[in-house]
Amino acid sequence: MDKQLVSSPSSVAYILGKKYLLVVIGSIIQGAAMGVFLFPNAIPSGGAGGITVLLNHLFRLPTSIGLWIVNASALLVAFRYLGGASAVGTVISITVTSVSIQFFETHWHTPLPNVWTDAAAGSIVLGVGIAILLRQGVSHGGIGIIALLIARSKHVNPGRPLFWINGAIFLLIGYIIDWHLVPQAIGCQWLSTRVVDWLYSTPMPRRISTAALGWRKR
Repeated sequence: MDKQLVSSPSSVAYILGKKYLLVVIGSIIQGAAMGVFLFPNAIPSGGAGGITVLLNHLFRLPTSIGLWIVNASALLVAFRYLGGASAVGTVISITVTSVSIQFFETHWHTPLPNVWTDAAAGSIVLGVGIAILLRQGVSHGGIGIIALLIARSKHVNPGRPLFWINGAIFLLIGYIIDWHLVPQAIGCQWLSTRVVDWLYSTPMPRRISTAALGWRKR
């Protein structure tokens, strides 16, 4: 009965619709964290942003082009290893996050008193958004794809590899550009990845799994 239910076109459409709705919600939450709390204080939100900063500093490459190159490269990995559904979800995630950042930076301003409270609030909100995306088997873009691949191959929560990869990038930024950027960036990553680990491993009553779409192969 369950197999027949999953294999019906209407059920597949419902599963995909719910999946991508959660992807949009997670992306908006992620964009809010960056646009309201992190980017206004020049706090790197992750490894992709850090690589973009390095490309701009070393080669004067515009940040928009640099970020596109990083995410486009990651998308190639997504198509090759994560499958088409994850790649489509990543495209949606990157697009919605970018639009959300622009909206929140323009229309919202942080009500918190200093950079450290902004960093803490932004890290928690960011972790919530990333966890929602990863639970749908979708990367939040950039280095998140690599972290998701490692998590799947090693059977660990993706927050751990995400923290170590981004931490290495932040240390490189500190060495090349300015060391004062490192503590806030690493603190943000530590707190956000703790939130990711907790939410990712917490059982949900009706978790959406791309494995349910494997009915066509049976």
